[in-house]
Amino acid sequence: MKRELQGEYVSVSTVGEKVNAFVPAPLPPTPPINWTPALSRKFDQALTALGRLDNISDLLPETSLFLYMYVRKEAVLSSMIEGTQSSLSDLLLFELDLEPGVPLDDVQEVSNYVAALYHGLQLMKEGLPLSLRLFREVHSVLLSKGRGSKQTPGEFRKSQNWVGGTRPGNAAFVPPPPEKVMECMSKLELFLHDQPEPTPVLLKAALAHVQFETIHPFLDGNGRLGRLLITMLLCDQKVLREPMLYLSLYFKTHRQYYYELLNRVRLTGDWENWLDFFADAVIFTADQVVETAKQILDLTAKNRDLIYGQGRAAESLMQILPALMERPIATSSWLVEKTGITPATVNKALSRLEELGIVKELTKKKRNRLYSYADYIEILNRGAEIPD
Repeated sequence: MKRELQGEYVSVSTVGEKVNAFVPAPLPPTPPINWTPALSRKFDQALTALGRLDNISDLLPETSLFLYMYVRKEAVLSSMIEGTQSSLSDLLLFELDLEPGVPLDDVQEVSNYVAALYHGLQLMKEGLPLSLRLFREVHSVLLSKGRGSKQTPGEFRKSQNWVGGTRPGNAAFVPPPPEKVMECMSKLELFLHDQPEPTPVLLKAALAHVQFETIHPFLDGNGRLGRLLITMLLCDQKVLREPMLYLSLYFKTHRQYYYELLNRVRLTGDWENWLDFFADAVIFTADQVVETAKQILDLTAKNRDLIYGQGRAAESLMQILPALMERPIATSSWLVEKTGITPATVNKALSRLEELGIVKELTKKKRNRLYSYADYIEILNRGAEIPD
């Protein structure tokens, strides 16, 4: 199918030079998507994978504990794409007010991401629709502390930005000029609310992500918020009961191809190859979450069997295990506060769990010891390791 540039170039003057900025045409694409049998099958497979993913919450005894950690894994991955070097363990140490092994700004960005997602989901539960106001609210939390705090959190940009390069003149991509941002975003908001026409939700998520990244409406945080948009939309439309789908690992693994596809959509209208890639990302990610959940179920079942063999001590050990699933790097004082068990009983239980090989003591100190539910972290950490 022959398509053309999906928008128009406008000339802007910035930093003492003239450049062409790209203003995208509103969604949906014109002409419409060419639904080949292969592409239709791929989207059907993606929807089936989402159904399996949504059902996993029925299998997990403590969905909230799984989500607590899984959201943090996503925060690490999504921030890693933007260049941070924080690991999952660094974030957990940071949340315990302990010193992580990387720059604090890196971990702060990851922590902001967790807070921003929960803030957005809470606002949606309270009735705020997926809207420009919601984007600004989430963005204000995403950049509330750390490096991005000077990049006008919660406000659409009033100056020109660019992607790649050191200035607009040598950039890989120059988004719309600031005076076009509100118009572009308003049209995206209409599309999210099925105007001018209804759009199936998974297709809507795929198209809206590209459009958001193309508009790049904020001075910073666009990549992270554009990835969050996918999850928030699927939750808003009740495709997922819980925020369990995050595509950051897939986008990170195929980063160069991902950027190439975004550019091909803009320049040639090649939406079909982007949609094929997006469906693959959904299938891979959903299946991976299901597999991770099964591995965690197996691990906790194995650990419980070990604990049940510990006689009278089993009761206190079984109170500590779910607390460690919520915070798999923890101090004994936090576990005392969380479980309500006496310090002496918690310390005795931790020593027993260490003997059983369920936890590891990290500090080798007599006081203020730090314990890790190492096997649990290892399962969740797959794909989120810091590259050498």
